[in-house]
Amino acid sequence: MVKIEGIIAPIITPMNEDESINLNEFRNQVDRLIDNGIHGIFVFGTNGESYILSEEEKLEVIKVAVEQADGRVPIYAGTGLNGTKETIRFSLKVKELGVDALSIITPGFAAASQDELYEHFKAVAEAVDLPIILYNIPSRTGNTIAPVTVGKLSEIPNIVGVKDSSGNFDNILQYIEQSRNAEDFVVLSGNDSLILWTLLAGGSGAIAACSNVYPYTLSQIYEQFVEGNIEKSRQYQDSIRSFRNLFAFGNPNTIVKYGVAELGHPVGKARAPFNHLSAEGLEALRQVLANNKKNGMK
Repeated sequence: MVKIEGIIAPIITPMNEDESINLNEFRNQVDRLIDNGIHGIFVFGTNGESYILSEEEKLEVIKVAVEQADGRVPIYAGTGLNGTKETIRFSLKVKELGVDALSIITPGFAAASQDELYEHFKAVAEAVDLPIILYNIPSRTGNTIAPVTVGKLSEIPNIVGVKDSSGNFDNILQYIEQSRNAEDFVVLSGNDSLILWTLLAGGSGAIAACSNVYPYTLSQIYEQFVEGNIEKSRQYQDSIRSFRNLFAFGNPNTIVKYGVAELGHPVGKARAPFNHLSAEGLEALRQVLANNKKNGMK
């Protein structure tokens, strides 16, 4: 069983001008994240644009991620689809590529009851012999995994954690409370503003979008916390506020990708139509990046 902890980067998927995947730059980004202290790489979280890539593209990227990481950090892969059978089928394919764990997002579009969500995740866990992290992001899927449901799912041996991207800290607290009796079950923040507070509450880390832009800074939130330097950890936590404020200009994962590109990495834009940033937003992004560079953020 992989040890799930620290800052896990939901790595972006670099693309060429024609929107084909730039695998060479993807390899560079894997190395860049690891070299800057990231504790794991999550392929095809929201920032990886899984919602718009073909299955063949996703399998190729996951394969390259496993190869390039070469055991240096765990590789997590997002394999959740709307149907239970489809999720199982795709997850079994991904398992063969050598990933360390899977992240299964809640099904979306159609409203799901808590019983339906429980049965969905349970069926996937029973069919796929890999550690599974639940992924709660109701703003994108329209469905929420209730804390009581997380508690029930935490009793299934290979359901080993949950990522919460609701932005509701009380929801994180309730996930921790409901899963407290499950040995080695972890709660991860999916909101970069709540990383330190999640750690203080008993969480194990975060799957942090901003780590694509500032991998060292994000990794230090965790490293300083582990060392007992809470004030230093808080300084790193506070330092990402200016970048997160840019999300007011549009889709967060679009802005993250723009940010990485503005730092000089040829990662391209997000795949259309989710690839626009206004002139005002781009100017604000460049100003934030310049100010943060002066402050030594990386």
